[in-house]
Amino acid sequence: MFKFRVLAAAAFGAAAVLGAASAGAQDAPAGDAAHGRMVFLKEACFTCHGRVGEGGAYNTPAPVLAQTALPLEGFKAQIRNPVNDMPAYSDAVLSDKDIADIYAFVKSLPGPRSAKDIPILNN
Repeated sequence: MFKFRVLAAAAFGAAAVLGAASAGAQDAPAGDAAHGRMVFLKEACFTCHGRVGEGGAYNTPAPVLAQTALPLEGFKAQIRNPVNDMPAYSDAVLSDKDIADIYAFVKSLPGPRSAKDIPILNN
């Protein structure tokens, strides 16, 4: 199972790098995080990625999206041509603006806390 997770993470990273390489050095358009949250919930992204982008597993492990390090173009590449069990979302389902908004939403999330910040683990 660990080996599968490592391979899944590597494939996701490769998709991100390829997407970023094709994007060049363009700046990410500003997204609307509030609208991105609505789209994230409407399109059921939370089913695999959690309601606050904490990641999870449906059929296979889904990566944490909160505070993603992926550039927007890598994020979009994964949505349009995903690896693993994630469905592809065409422009007819998610516009580039919707993707930029979802990206703004996941970038706005606090991300995982350090173990030292969880009181029950420090007793």
